[in-house]
Amino acid sequence: MATTIERSGEYKVIGTRPIRPDGVDKVTGRAKYAADGPVAGLLYGKTLRSPHAHALIKSIDVSRALKLPGVRAVVTSKDLPQAPDEPVSLGEGPMVNLRFLSANILAQGKVLYKGHAVASVAADSVNIAEEALALIDVEYEVLPPVMTALEAMKEGAAILHENLTTTSLGKNTGKVSNIATQSQFSAGDVEKGFKESDLVIEREFTTPTVHQGYIEPQSVTALWNTDGEITIWTSTQGHFGIRQNSAAVLGVPVSQVRVIPMEIGGGFGAKTTFYFEPPAAIMSRKTGRPVKMTMTRAEVLEATGPGSGSYTRVKMGVKKDGQIVAAQAYLAFEAGAFPGSAVNAGAMCMLNMYNIENILIDANDVVVNKPKSAAYRAPGSPQATFAVECVVDEICEQLGMDPLEFRLKNASKEGDRQASGVPFGRIGNIETLMAAKDSPHYNAPLEGKYRGRGIASGFWFNGGMQSSCNIAVNPDGTVGLVEGSVDIGGTRAAIAMQAAEVLGLAMEDVHAVVADTSSVGYTAVTGGSRTTFATGWAAYEAALDVIGQMKERVSKLWETSVDEVEFNDAVFTRKGNPEQQVTFKQLSGRLMETGGPLVGKSTVSPRGVGAAFAHHIVDVEVDPETGKVDILRYTALQDVGKAIHPSYVEGQMQGGASQGIGWAINEEYFYNDKGLMANASFLDYRMPTSLDLPMIDTIMVEVPNPGHPYGVRGVGEVCIVPPLAAIANAISHAIGVRMYDLPMNPGRVLAAVLKKEKL
Repeated sequence: MATTIERSGEYKVIGTRPIRPDGVDKVTGRAKYAADGPVAGLLYGKTLRSPHAHALIKSIDVSRALKLPGVRAVVTSKDLPQAPDEPVSLGEGPMVNLRFLSANILAQGKVLYKGHAVASVAADSVNIAEEALALIDVEYEVLPPVMTALEAMKEGAAILHENLTTTSLGKNTGKVSNIATQSQFSAGDVEKGFKESDLVIEREFTTPTVHQGYIEPQSVTALWNTDGEITIWTSTQGHFGIRQNSAAVLGVPVSQVRVIPMEIGGGFGAKTTFYFEPPAAIMSRKTGRPVKMTMTRAEVLEATGPGSGSYTRVKMGVKKDGQIVAAQAYLAFEAGAFPGSAVNAGAMCMLNMYNIENILIDANDVVVNKPKSAAYRAPGSPQATFAVECVVDEICEQLGMDPLEFRLKNASKEGDRQASGVPFGRIGNIETLMAAKDSPHYNAPLEGKYRGRGIASGFWFNGGMQSSCNIAVNPDGTVGLVEGSVDIGGTRAAIAMQAAEVLGLAMEDVHAVVADTSSVGYTAVTGGSRTTFATGWAAYEAALDVIGQMKERVSKLWETSVDEVEFNDAVFTRKGNPEQQVTFKQLSGRLMETGGPLVGKSTVSPRGVGAAFAHHIVDVEVDPETGKVDILRYTALQDVGKAIHPSYVEGQMQGGASQGIGWAINEEYFYNDKGLMANASFLDYRMPTSLDLPMIDTIMVEVPNPGHPYGVRGVGEVCIVPPLAAIANAISHAIGVRMYDLPMNPGRVLAAVLKKEKL
């Protein structure tokens, strides 16, 4: 069931549900993905990866591999230029050190996780390349691994980087450590707040390393041409970022690199970074031929960026009436082998559902012997919010207070300050809570032993960043829209619809194309819930530019001033004489006689980002004999600003909830005592399927964002934040035992049930 609670004006295109323009090509196999091999004369690349979680590289001998017939090139880190020690942006998430980025692409002196790339081979076939890998001789000195943040933070723990010193509260301490950064967010006086509280609860929580679970493995083809131009075809969420960082790692000017984004088979934040574009390019330069590299599923799981594992401690104090007085949190997130987890984002999001006077949050970014973490849908917020929302639920239980009434009493609203200190603009937190309170699900009875209902809330701040768009008017009255945002969740349509609304056209008359880095202005990553907001705004402005230019053409035809020309619903009229008119389509056919081709363009860097809130309700049933958790009913509520294409918004909400359910009850990276992943396949890495999930109901609450022409808020990320705690709270009500560690798989749940029965 999908419900929309509208709080905004009516439009002709926005809010409708046109057919997805790229749908037919994707379901029939005509759409071109990176692994389809876009150029002729391909060589095939494969990567030799470390069998150890932590080891010194004593030597690498590639001579035997080079002698194998059909092998054309081999590269190691020695083929990469020395990367400077400077920060760069991947487009989403924290800045990363370019030297570390280069060392993750090909190991430099040390391997830091099982699967760390050591060398790459290009050959006439995949089979020959794989055979050549076995002929590369690497001598290792195995070192002890550290696999969790708390383990890595201990005195005497094995050090991953001898030159990594801790930066604490913005100052470099000079101390060599596995703690890359320590940050703090504070307001008021938490100790005073706890003294004034009637009830104080403090709990500890852990979440595992998890994977984004996209279906399409990473794939890239690179051609380093004789003229020096490097062309890269790749599966990415941000081809401008790939251009920038590939150029930096390869030591060439950014103008020398052209990146062509192919269709993408999912990413969820993970494809904002890169892994083998530079090695493929170097092997292409060595051979004079294009080189294609595609990961296996095991490589994807073992060697690409998962979401961080985490440790969180939350302490919260409240009055008897339910007013939150103080909240304190301590976070330690696993960055993987190189610094740059989403711990600061988690810290800035975890308490923003509430207006709390006294706050203190300490956030630690910690390196461990796992793959370098990457963004995963609202990166950092699900892990941190899981802890907060479980503590909130326990407080409600001890106070005997309805969980939605508690949230309404403490809900953040316009003008309240976030944990970062930034005040909220117009937000729909309270309206969405009221919708939850009035929802059929929340008001339906839940009966039966070992059944429980859970509530949880979540926040994500959404992104803005830069976007560009060009719109060319065609002689038949349609337009061609060129934009730079990779389409993951239907953004071609959502962006085209915003242009169509301005132009008075049907969405089908706006033909949207995602262009490469040489064909459109800089556009930031498809991530951070920014694309429909920012690139949609660029399309809006480009469409206004089209209308402005067409008004000038009309004024020439009518021999009048531009101020006399009005435009409404795809028709130009003369002020004071509405019978004198020309349609958009008619004028499009006369462009050559009024000045020639017409192109509208826009570049934007919007600042009016609208924060997003979600509140989820879930019913579960626990089998006391096996510990298996069944999801009986699920409702996701969210302030969506204005739903441009409601079907896509519903899909985002349902997809986020589904991934959150998997994170809560099934998914985890399982490592043995040597730091080797034991479940590097979709057979063993257990994601939920349609058999594990009920129909997920959605309730869209539309509180328009005044910072956008159409009230858009990002919708794709906050929906993954509440499920972890909502399910944990539901399970605790079903079995009468609190769960503090994810995943809540049958073994853990059964152990909790048996422990309670023994008490």
